Amino acid sequence: MIRKATLCKLALVCLLLGALVAPALAQDDLDRAHWCEGVTIRFFAGGTEGDAFAGIVYRGALAAARDLGANVEYVFSGWDSELMTQQLREAVAQAPDGIAMMGHPGNEAIMPLAAEAAEAGIIMMYQNVDVDQVRARYGGGYVGAQLASQGRALGAEAIRQYGIGEGDKAIVLVNLAQRERALRELGVWEVLEENGVEIIHVDSAPTWAADPNIGIPAMVAAISANPDVKLVAFSGGQTLGNTQTYFEAAGLEAGQVKAIGFDTNEFIMQGFEDGWIHLTSDQQPFLQGYMPILSICQTAKFGLAPLNVDTGAGFIDTSNYSQVADLAIAGYR
Repeated sequence: MIRKATLCKLALVCLLLGALVAPALAQDDLDRAHWCEGVTIRFFAGGTEGDAFAGIVYRGALAAARDLGANVEYVFSGWDSELMTQQLREAVAQAPDGIAMMGHPGNEAIMPLAAEAAEAGIIMMYQNVDVDQVRARYGGGYVGAQLASQGRALGAEAIRQYGIGEGDKAIVLVNLAQRERALRELGVWEVLEENGVEIIHVDSAPTWAADPNIGIPAMVAAISANPDVKLVAFSGGQTLGNTQTYFEAAGLEAGQVKAIGFDTNEFIMQGFEDGWIHLTSDQQPFLQGYMPILSICQTAKFGLAPLNVDTGAGFIDTSNYSQVADLAIAGYR
């Protein structure tokens, strides 16, 4: 009996020592600059290096790599989901310590590659578009806005601010082929439709994000066919930032039609200043670059669970855009 009690005491002492030693070791690593050195990461920025949204994501990722010391290779895909899938396949084959993946290809396309990554012990994170089924099965965190609720909130805010309702028309840009990615614009659509607004759908292909001028003919056609349209809901920062080009090509003047959408960048700030853009929902893309790399480093070095971060930050409109304009113009918001 005495021996059993002694063994219990020894076990308790060992546990206490372990509790003291483990954090000390972790703290030593954290106190060292570039504590994530040696960790290899493949990071997907989504678009092209210079586009209005991917450029901010990329800056966030660069900042994380610089702060933490991780060895990060950056992947640009021109917002092409098929190319992203192929690049993910190649990334898994290279077996880095972690991959931060854009979710645009969707659950079905990513699922088998996530299975391969899990089998290989690769840490996975996802940003900008959530793949909930993939994460439920194979793990991984998500950094980005909650797209469906973000879209619905934007639609409700537009109704509140502009009084749009029964009998009015709105153009909504959304690519229905990317179901997970489309949740945001569909949220706007649903709320407007629930309030009696007639929706004119414009299919905005992913290529519009890489070059928004591709959408000029479709936008001119939609506006010309619906001269009484009250509002246009754009599909992302690239197209929203191109509002003036679309509207002028269709013969509209600034303020004649309300322009709403998502994201912030220098072109959107100029659109606010000149009266072409009226409301946007911010999702802080800088964080979508920074946080996935931080999460992979924490998991690789300390065994911490992946981060899940809702980067949605609320609305920017004509009354408050000046508060974020400098950072947006500098490429950080």
